[in-house]
Amino acid sequence: MDPFDSTERASLPRNMIENSMFEEEPDIVDLAKDTTTSPTFPALDPDEVVYEPRSSRLLVRGLGENDMDEDEEDCESSARLLGMSFMNRSSAHRSGSSPYTRRDPPRSCSRPSTRSTVVCVLLLVIVASLTMVLYFLPGCNFTKAGCQKPNNTLEPVYPWATNVHELFPWAEFRLPQSIHPLSYDLTLNPDLESMTFTGRTVINMSVRHNTKRIVLHSANLNITKATFKLGDRKTSVVTVLEYKPRQQIAVKFSEELKEGQYCVLTLDYSANLSNTYGGFYKSSYTDKDGNKRVLAATQFEPLAARKAFPCFDEPAFKATFLIKISRKSNYMTLSNMPKATSTPLTNGLIQDEFEKTSVNMSTYLVAFIIADFTPISKNVSDTLVSVYSVPEKKEYTDYALDTASKLLEFYSDFFDIDYPLKKLDLVAIPDFLAGAMENWGLMTFRETSLLVGNKSSSLEKQVVASIIAHELAHQWFGNMVTMRWWNDLWLNEGFATYMQYTSVQRVLPQLDIGNSFLAMRFRALDKDALNSSHAVSTEVNTPEQVEEMFDSVSYEKGASLLLMLNASLPWNQQFKKGILQYLKQFNGSNTDTEDLWNSLTQVDVSTLPQNVSEMMSSWTSQKGFPLVTVSRKGDQVTLTQEHFLLTSDNATHTSRLWNVPVTYVNDSCSLAPECRQMFTLKTKSGTFKLPQTVKWLKLNYRNTGFYIVHYGSEGWDSLIEALSNNVSVLTHEDRASLIHNIFALSRLGRVSFHQVLNLLNYLLNETETSPVKEALLQLSSIYRLLDKRQEQYLVARMKNYILLHFHSLMGNQTWEEEESISKQELRSALLEMACSLNEESCTQKAKAMFTQYVQSNGTIRIPGDLQRVVFTVAAQSDEDWSTLLSMYRYSTYDAEKRKMLQGLASTQNARHVVWILHAALKGDIIQTQELPLVISTVCNGFAGYLFAWDFIQENWDRLIEKFPLGSFALQAVIKSSTSQFSTQAHLDQVQGFFSSLKERGSQMRSVREALETIRLNQRWMDNNLPTLRKRL
Repeated sequence: MDPFDSTERASLPRNMIENSMFEEEPDIVDLAKDTTTSPTFPALDPDEVVYEPRSSRLLVRGLGENDMDEDEEDCESSARLLGMSFMNRSSAHRSGSSPYTRRDPPRSCSRPSTRSTVVCVLLLVIVASLTMVLYFLPGCNFTKAGCQKPNNTLEPVYPWATNVHELFPWAEFRLPQSIHPLSYDLTLNPDLESMTFTGRTVINMSVRHNTKRIVLHSANLNITKATFKLGDRKTSVVTVLEYKPRQQIAVKFSEELKEGQYCVLTLDYSANLSNTYGGFYKSSYTDKDGNKRVLAATQFEPLAARKAFPCFDEPAFKATFLIKISRKSNYMTLSNMPKATSTPLTNGLIQDEFEKTSVNMSTYLVAFIIADFTPISKNVSDTLVSVYSVPEKKEYTDYALDTASKLLEFYSDFFDIDYPLKKLDLVAIPDFLAGAMENWGLMTFRETSLLVGNKSSSLEKQVVASIIAHELAHQWFGNMVTMRWWNDLWLNEGFATYMQYTSVQRVLPQLDIGNSFLAMRFRALDKDALNSSHAVSTEVNTPEQVEEMFDSVSYEKGASLLLMLNASLPWNQQFKKGILQYLKQFNGSNTDTEDLWNSLTQVDVSTLPQNVSEMMSSWTSQKGFPLVTVSRKGDQVTLTQEHFLLTSDNATHTSRLWNVPVTYVNDSCSLAPECRQMFTLKTKSGTFKLPQTVKWLKLNYRNTGFYIVHYGSEGWDSLIEALSNNVSVLTHEDRASLIHNIFALSRLGRVSFHQVLNLLNYLLNETETSPVKEALLQLSSIYRLLDKRQEQYLVARMKNYILLHFHSLMGNQTWEEEESISKQELRSALLEMACSLNEESCTQKAKAMFTQYVQSNGTIRIPGDLQRVVFTVAAQSDEDWSTLLSMYRYSTYDAEKRKMLQGLASTQNARHVVWILHAALKGDIIQTQELPLVISTVCNGFAGYLFAWDFIQENWDRLIEKFPLGSFALQAVIKSSTSQFSTQAHLDQVQGFFSSLKERGSQMRSVREALETIRLNQRWMDNNLPTLRKRL
């Protein structure tokens, strides 16, 4: 049995699926074992979803758990378990000749007589039949008292609470809807010496419908006291039940809480600050004097607010928050709202109280920090914008403040809705796993994602501006209007990703972000071509599945679909009008995907070419994307669509269709936007007319559509000839699109690698960034696969091929400061490739630049876009590696420091590889947040990739302590460590390791993706090695 088969899990009843997803298997009450002390089930709420008939539980579990040796015991116990007392165990009522008489010892096992066997079987059949008939009588429950009430409800299977011997009154992953929080009053008392904290949470709630329970979330919190107050009644102490496998707590009541009532639950608790990057966690940094400074910060998305305070930790449970935090006088605190008061306490601490939030928020957006940070600030309209950092890095905050201020003004104007809070803080945290987090009013960042110096390269500033733009977009998409559940995470992340590129292009055009957006769309296509991908909007039922939604499908594919939709709508800003209607209609609410499509459809139906909901649901409700194949006959062009699926067999073959807004240009007009024509492909195939004089067609103008195009042999030949004659006959986006598409088709097996090489011949005349970068990325991937397969002859030939096609461009690159971002992107890609292939002039120049840098004690600066290639070349020398490590330890500029780390991790010295892997896991010299980057860099080299794979296997348990199962960090670790395997031996090894993990990681989607990728690598190598030997 394949342990990675997702159908095995899907076929289980839903309650069994939920009970199997945690490490600790829940104890289910077995009524068959003890009928005298059967617990009383709580009254059912309308929330109940998972049900199981009580009688079926008695039947199945009774027969399954009582095996008797003797035939009379077997019959009697089976009947008793069915609730049918058909025999009397007293000897006074038994005939001496009865075959059911209990014998005295010796208790030898005798073969049951034919008569006894027949009788037992008949009795069992009769009793089982009667039970089933009576149970399924219309409108009747079979009970001892007879038919008493309609059989309209079935009883859920409740687990035992994990803190007391009592039934936990809820059996679902998601919370019941009977109680909704209105406001939280949080008091937190962190101790940064003992790394613990105490807290009190007061939750004001409304009763949505009658219930006898309150169920909410809590994780790793020791609840010391709980009180409850209903309306104007007296406050009473209540018992809190806990069910750790689902991180839930509950309070049960003897009387029903009635719909429309209001109540208050107060919980006192204590806990340790987290050692991971989720929840309320401890962090530290070393100041300029070498002293260790500690701080505490939060990261709650997606499921970690419950680790800091008991709460209804789901996006739809929005409420207001009043937060109070105590601190020492040498610390400061931050939260979502401005500070209202600071009050000295009798223990010498100070309690900061923040204003009550003026908006309803989901719990994952709550944030607070206790640290000694320093701010710079400015007013933007009615909002105070501030950037915080450790004191030593205040000089690197100016650019972030200026950029955030400009983008805040842009968004307020673009969305026609003002930013609703009085302040907006951007905080650089020294130890932070995510790139950034959009907490409302208190956005948190990695230092590398926020801090840049005045002399930083434009490319480094582009990265920071892009991340700030993403998080600021969330203040509207995600914070104001929030997805109802994590299955529609793309409504948050897809929109924020789309808006980050749109806003930066509008506000900071000098940053030239278009090439990055194009490359992002190519990578989204690559991921979504796998059978292990998922629909943009997909079912999510476990914590691991929630974590796994934070991937390229939710972010990059979501953004790509919005770009495609915008490009396919009329030019009179219908897309923007629909977005504004969506934001205004659902401001403060929760939504799902259909709400968005309805808003876009309702803007002005008369001007839309088709129903947006009808068009876009085909893109969000199913995984993957179409392959559009073009064929021409005379003046007729036929387009055919099919699912572009790299792994396809009888089990995975699909007849899916998409509503494809196909755009195209031809040789008569191919560059200007006005040249673009459109055809909507809704069915399996469609046709349109084109003059026979047209020499060639290029579909998917500027790659704004989320599909891949196959032109057939003649179509590809025509395009190749056109590019060979004039490289500028297509836009640079279209040229990059052709390169990406033909490599994808080669991987699919639709074009030969011979055809791929024919297209690449035009690159001798290519000078634009996006086509060159895409070609280098694709060729580099093949080069590394060959290298890892130890195909040394082909490795040498591939090296020669790359240098031949790009030698002229490589030689034309300068090593001085460069203002143009596009040129920075181009030269860094070219020189990194040249130096990685040990091209002599490149490595000599990089070594000389590093020597000059060291001798000047860092005063002679290496251009930002060249730092990684210079540090990588330097790290190949043992002496320079040690020098670079010393510089890394004392560097304070984070963007440069990260490139030093990449250089260190690129070493081909096996001892250095082992050291850096363990140092990143330990976290003292190299922060553990950088471990995914270290592993990725190590795996690119020949010397380190097997060490990295061994390291992951040996340290898996420590990895999942640091990075949650399914998290983006763990996805990255798995992908980078396995994506360059291409042999059966490695496939067997990877599959064997992950299958042995069971609940510790075997069911992750990223594992299925890794196995699929290895199989695809293996297939590609088997199919193309002969061609490579001939053509290279």
